[in-house]
Amino acid sequence: MTNIRITISFLITLFLANSQVQEMDSNNEVKSISFKSNTSQSELPILSLGERLYLEFDVLNSNEDDFYYVIEHYNFDWTKSKLMKSEFLEGLDNLRVINYENSFNTYQIYSNYKLQIPNKQTRLRVSGNYLIKIFDEYNELVFSRKFMVYENLANVNLQIKRSRNVDDINSKQSVDFVIKTANTNFRFNNPKQTVNTIILQNNNLKTAISGLKPQYILGNELIYRYNKETTFSGGNEYLYFENKDVRGTNLGVQYTDLQEIYHSYLYLDINRSKTSYTYNPDINGSFQVTVLDRENPSVEADYTFVHFSLKQPEMYKNSIYVYGSFNNFALNNHNLMNYKSKSGNYELVMKLKQGFYNYKYVVVNDKNQLDEGAISGDFYETENNYKVIVYYRDLGARYDRIVGFGEGTSTQISN
Repeated sequence: MTNIRITISFLITLFLANSQVQEMDSNNEVKSISFKSNTSQSELPILSLGERLYLEFDVLNSNEDDFYYVIEHYNFDWTKSKLMKSEFLEGLDNLRVINYENSFNTYQIYSNYKLQIPNKQTRLRVSGNYLIKIFDEYNELVFSRKFMVYENLANVNLQIKRSRNVDDINSKQSVDFVIKTANTNFRFNNPKQTVNTIILQNNNLKTAISGLKPQYILGNELIYRYNKETTFSGGNEYLYFENKDVRGTNLGVQYTDLQEIYHSYLYLDINRSKTSYTYNPDINGSFQVTVLDRENPSVEADYTFVHFSLKQPEMYKNSIYVYGSFNNFALNNHNLMNYKSKSGNYELVMKLKQGFYNYKYVVVNDKNQLDEGAISGDFYETENNYKVIVYYRDLGARYDRIVGFGEGTSTQISN
């Protein structure tokens, strides 16, 4: 009987893993994947239907390889939608990325590729969840990224409050929100069955809260005021550095060294979980490529080896990672820190393009559970960005539309 239960549990886990699409990064030469819509920093794109989407990435060689893009449509829960390609896409995909330039006057040779959608060949017809996949000329997947497209049919008003649980009142933040239809020709039909929501903290899909149903329905208003279900750990302000001038020190950089390429050594970081909260403006985990005295950072910014170091006793059963939007909040061997017994520090070296970066240290335990506050700390005062996305599938409909989008910050947090 025990073996049967284990087999069933494994099959369920395998089914869930295969049914929900995951973002991928499979080529070590592809770097600095910047994905955005109406922002200057790279972050999860959430754009209205008809707005422009920008994708940019580098390949660290001089081969001028060919790359192709494919766009797919997904349901609220990131399972594949039933729409045919022609129903969500006007024109074609599986086309070559034709806009690229080679780096200029850099130690690290690379090619910079750019793609924008809509373009002459590709336009999106409907709202919803999307995934863009980039393939090489051998039809092998290089990387993929998620994005969302919404229609302005409902308004979402957010209020960020301290946790209603006394035990968490100093460390967590709760999101209350109200959804109200903005279009007189649009009404929610049976909203407890047809409406779904996702709450994002700092554009991180990996910590999103989803699947909540409205608690109260008053006319054309859907009200969400949960006690625990919409609560996030407050976290702490992101750490940051800027290395737009590789020949000198900048924000967060202690010193630099030129070897085969430049090396940027950051100041030693400490465990902030036991310290008091200190306000430190950040860009909520995002990054932006910048370079001093150059006109085109896309091809004139160089790459440097960035050295991270954290003063922390060895955690034998836990792993420490450096993450942020610059690596899509990934948890893999590329951003896994190693403990150095000689220095008593955790250390990591990453090759990153010149720019301004937010980052934080996170812990994953032996049960593969993520704890963002173990090193950084959790404080209710932390300034965080929150987004609520509203999905709607009317009775008999074949896909999940995104009909509303709202955004707020915890700068005006209340009890």
